[in-house]
Amino acid sequence: MGERKRPVKTAVAAASEELMVVQTMGGRMQVRWDETAQATPHGQLVFFAEFLAAAGVFDRWVDACPLHYTSPNASGKRDVLGTLMLGVLAGSRRYAHIAGVRGDAVAAQALGLRGIVSEDSVRRALKAMAAESSEPWMREALMHSVRDALDRPWVLDLDATIKPLYGRQEGAEVGYNPHKPGRPSHVLHTFWVGNLRLVLDAVLTSGKQHTSRHGKAPLQRLLDELGDKAPALVRGDCGYGNEDMLDICEQRGLPYLFRLRQTKNVKRLIERLFRREDWTRASEATQGWQAIEDSIRLVGWSQARRVVVLRRRMKHDMALTARQDDGQLVLALPHDGVEDNAQLWEYTVLVTNAAYDIAAIGQLYRDRCDCENGFDELKNQWGWGGFSTQDMHRSQITARAVALVYNWWSWYVRAANPGARREALTSRPLLLAAVGRATSHAGQTTLYLTPMHAETGLIKTMVANVHAAIRHVRNAAEQLPRLDRWAALLRYICQRIVGQSALATPPPALAAPG
Repeated sequence: MGERKRPVKTAVAAASEELMVVQTMGGRMQVRWDETAQATPHGQLVFFAEFLAAAGVFDRWVDACPLHYTSPNASGKRDVLGTLMLGVLAGSRRYAHIAGVRGDAVAAQALGLRGIVSEDSVRRALKAMAAESSEPWMREALMHSVRDALDRPWVLDLDATIKPLYGRQEGAEVGYNPHKPGRPSHVLHTFWVGNLRLVLDAVLTSGKQHTSRHGKAPLQRLLDELGDKAPALVRGDCGYGNEDMLDICEQRGLPYLFRLRQTKNVKRLIERLFRREDWTRASEATQGWQAIEDSIRLVGWSQARRVVVLRRRMKHDMALTARQDDGQLVLALPHDGVEDNAQLWEYTVLVTNAAYDIAAIGQLYRDRCDCENGFDELKNQWGWGGFSTQDMHRSQITARAVALVYNWWSWYVRAANPGARREALTSRPLLLAAVGRATSHAGQTTLYLTPMHAETGLIKTMVANVHAAIRHVRNAAEQLPRLDRWAALLRYICQRIVGQSALATPPPALAAPG
């Protein structure tokens, strides 16, 4: 009989078994590849997975998913959604970045997945969902992630952000794009829970549909879905201070606060009010702003409405520039002796029907700027500006999916640190990153964590806070089997937030109308 031939090792297999000697700046080190070990760079994901499991929200999201395959070899919808969520948590901005977590078997086990699927599988799965079924599925999931926390007075912030595009995607149109003029884009009309910085809904439209009228129908639908959880105030910038938005709020009896555009009639109002002497006093508490109120009926308005004008004197050294006909830039400095007599003001005109004292209106509107921080975090730290496909349908799904994972992670971080909010840039290194090595014996898995962060003691304290929240929910569920665990968890976190931080609660003006 002939001798059995041994299998020939490939070059890759041979290289993986070869011991490598590396001369580093700290000395010689021996390196060997180990592709069989159960390890993860996101070791603390197990605590977040426990958080989601205790509340049941991830299972609820998966069960309601309208994805259905006919092939028995297709990936399960839990594997698809778990892979997408893991990619978002890891900071992916494109589908191709999901390849960076393909070998994370520890994370797959923690999330109850059979395995991490490829980025192509995720793209194909999202394409297989019909728009008429995926739309209500994602909207309901986003609403469920926040709604049970809206028992206290809260502010609904309206805003839109531009998502620049670099291909020939559906809806890629050249519209309003202040940062990249002339660049095709999509627009995300977003509805925020003010101060808590949570997303209630995000509607993707083409680049030319950036005005507030394209957010009118989604706003009405959102207010219908909120029911008895209606906001104590609806707030927006100058793009929303028009008859359509004002009429929606007035018909529903909702207080509103919007900024007005500087039209000719508004400028005439400012000129008239500047002559009055009954402006409020500027103080450190108002950051130097003075206020006065009046009423006005602008063109297109059905009635006269209350307006509040804010002004603040600009005291810093300034210079004016102008461009001549030949294109040269001319610098104009104040003449000697003139700057002491002249006064330069910045001003803002707000329209409102809220029954609050005029002194509270200015700060109430300035708090709206926190929306910009939310947009900055979602676009730069959560990949809201990415995950683009040729069709708008999948881009809409991923926009809401990113917002949903962002909401879950925000609640998890607030459970860990009720006293202050942390953006992903600081919360991921604290509460997600750790080298994890898993071992299995006798049917039991042990995960050894090695944190790389300097604040190891703080990390353990934050994880203990999360476990306290989970124990609270589990103890309550034992006594009340039909308890909504997610609602109970949100109420517990909100109580901790209110007790330790005033930053996450609505402004005091909402609790005590003037």
